[in-house]
Order: sequence, then C-alpha cells, then structure tokens
Amino acid sequence: MSRARVAVLISGRGSNMTALVEAARAPDCPFEIALVLSNRPDAEGLALAAQAGVPTLAIDHRPFGADREAHERALDAALREAGAGYVALAGYMRVLTPFLVEAWAGRMINIHPSLLPKYPGLDTHRRAIEAGDAEAGCTAHLVTAGVDEGPILQQARVPVLEGDTPETLSSRVLEAEHRLYPAALARLVGDADAREGYRGPVDQSSP
Repeated sequence: MSRARVAVLISGRGSNMTALVEAARAPDCPFEIALVLSNRPDAEGLALAAQAGVPTLAIDHRPFGADREAHERALDAALREAGAGYVALAGYMRVLTPFLVEAWAGRMINIHPSLLPKYPGLDTHRRAIEAGDAEAGCTAHLVTAGVDEGPILQQARVPVLEGDTPETLSSRVLEAEHRLYPAALARLVGDADAREGYRGPVDQSSP
C-alpha cells in the first residue's frame, strides 16, 4: 500500500503531532509523517519528533516581521521539498493567510476542541460549561479561509460532567483528539481500500 506523505505544523509541544506519529507506526496506516515543521525553533515538539525518527525543521517567523505570506512561502517550499501531499495542523499558533490555505486546499486538516460549528476560536471548554452543554468534544475539519469554518470530517463527543472545570474537560477532550485525529487523517488521505484495511482508532466516542 502506497502511503500518503503528511507534514505536521506545530508551534509548541504538539501532542496531536505525537498521536499522528504513533499512529503512522502501524503497518496498515495509510499515511506517514514526512516532516514536522515549526515556526518556533524552541518548540518542544521538534525534539519529540526527532526522538521518534521523524525529520524536523524550524522556519522562524520573526525574521519575516509582519510579512506573513513571505513566511508561508518559505513554509510551502519546505513542505514541497519534503514531498508532502497533505498538511496537518497540530497546535500551530499562527493565523494562516489565503496563500497557504489556497495552496493546500482540500489537503490541509486541523483538529479543534469543540463540536463545531459551536465555539470556534479560543476558550472552548469554558464556553461549553458556561452554556450548560451536556456534551463537548472535538472536530477534525479541512482548513479554509474562515477560522474553524472548514468542512467537518469527523467529530468525537465527550460528556460534560458535574463539577467539570475547563481544565478537567480539556484533559478528557484532548484524549478524544488523540484518537480522532489519526482516524480522520487516515480517512482523508486513504482511498477506499486503504480506509477499509486501516485498523487504527475508529471509535470516536468517549464513555
């Protein structure tokens, strides 16, 4: 089975990046991690990826100043040099310009800690608790120009428990993210046969 080459963009530790790297170890996984790329040279996730044997690269955004597109053109060149066919955002803390979004349209995926379209942006867990929601969760979606507005690929639902704080809810949702993201990425990159044969995490519900 030919495996799709995926690049992961991070800005920090990138725990979802680690989940993708671990999932890619399975022989029947339809993707491999070709590169972990960060805008921060000191990002902890770079060391974690290197320890896992994954190629890494940092392209610091600071020398580019306010020219976000120039930085993204450097990113794009590195992604293509690595032979990436898809891009997965994993805690990448930069707002993307239309250049990069359009360059990877339909091939860039993100994981967001809410049941979109509810609670795009930040403070998702606090907002869910304050709204009295019975459940929260996470969403894997394609990246488009609008923040957290891309087509939804898959979701995982997590109950909001009595006494939950944003921190406790965040911890459980993050565990769901680590299961959902590899499965959603596999579904995106795999053809019908690959998806049928993949035996990675497919249960997107938490008890």
